[in-house]
Formats: sequence, C-alpha cells, structure tokens
Amino acid sequence: MDNLGMVLAVLGAAFAAGFAGVGSAKGVGLVGEAGAGLLTEKPDSFGRVLILQILPGTQGLYGFLVALLIFIKTGLLSGSPVALTWMQGLYFFAASLPIAIAGYFSAVYQGKVAASGVSMIAKQSDQTSKAMILSAMVETYAVLALLISFIAVFRITV
Repeated sequence: MDNLGMVLAVLGAAFAAGFAGVGSAKGVGLVGEAGAGLLTEKPDSFGRVLILQILPGTQGLYGFLVALLIFIKTGLLSGSPVALTWMQGLYFFAASLPIAIAGYFSAVYQGKVAASGVSMIAKQSDQTSKAMILSAMVETYAVLALLISFIAVFRITV
C-alpha cells in the first residue's frame, strides 16, 4: 500500500482528537448532570458550576491540538501532503497515543472529581476554590501527555 504512512499518521490524528474528545464529552456531561441538579435549587451558583464543567473539556482541546500538529507536519492542512514511509506514519501514530489515552481517562476522572465538587458547592458555596483545585489536579496528567505527544510529533522528520 503506497499511502500506508499517511494512513497511519491520519489514524494517529483521529485517535488523538477522538479519544480525548470522547473523554471530554463524558467528563463535561457528568459535571453538567450534577450541576443541573444544583442549579434547580441554587440558580445563583451557575458561574461556579460552569467553571467546573469547563475543566474536563480541555483534554478534547489537547487532542485536537495534537491532531492539528500532525496535519501541519504531514502537509495535509496546506493541501500539499508529503510522502511518508510506513515507519514515519507509525511514529505519528505512536506520538498521538499519550494524549489519546491519558486525555480520555483524565477527562472522565476529572469530570467525576468536578461533579463531586458541585456537591461540595451545594453544601458549602464558599468551597468553590477547593473544588476547582481538586479537579485541576487531575488535569496535570493530561498536560504531561500533551507535552509528550507534542514533543514526539515535533521530533519526527518528514
């Protein structure tokens, strides 16, 4: 197959954006469900709930960023794709895996922590900063995965 390298690179981009995006959708959904319950009782808590709901969405953005980088490096974004060997394509695919996998799980678990944070706010609205910090701690691993994927994509020579 002549295009195997490009197929693997595009598959890597799809994994990065897809898995991190699905994780973000699940995480944001979890917080949204918890937040909707609180907002029926305390509508003035909307701003605090929204901040917690946004947090698990960042992993999807990280996956999108890595996919975009792959498209730029392979020339797909400019409309002038480069010829990739199957090994180069495999490198792009492998470079996408950290953010695809860690992004998915980080977003889901961050959503669970943020949903628990909504419960904290429901009981004590002055605990918003603690709820945000607890949720943000999970983000650390998505950021590390983003950095690894980012560095790996940039190190691939085409």
